[in-house]
Amino acid sequence: MARVLVVDDAAFMRMSIRTMLERNGYEVVGEAENGAVGVKKYQELQPDIVTMDITMPEMTGLEALIEIRKIDPQAKVVMVSAMGQQTMVKDAIINGAKSFIVKPFQEEHVVQTFQSILGK
Repeated sequence: MARVLVVDDAAFMRMSIRTMLERNGYEVVGEAENGAVGVKKYQELQPDIVTMDITMPEMTGLEALIEIRKIDPQAKVVMVSAMGQQTMVKDAIINGAKSFIVKPFQEEHVVQTFQSILGK
């Protein structure tokens, strides 16, 4: 069972992603409300994969992605973006994000993205 860290400043979005993933056999080992907390929790929990919102206070998802990849160049991070954030998504992919999911997202798409990244 893959271990997941969910990073998003919106509590309802963290809950939505958690519910979706747990329903499909993933273990959500932690949640973070901004990029700074996400980086700290990544170090503590060492999850198999991370969902990372792009736009957050304190430290953006892109900044957190860069920090996580410094800690672990093999980190698997999936960026979660709203419509119209294509430039930021492109920057995230250039900086090592494995994929991206656009809000609002379909459960099947999230699961397929995770399966593809984790090789299942």
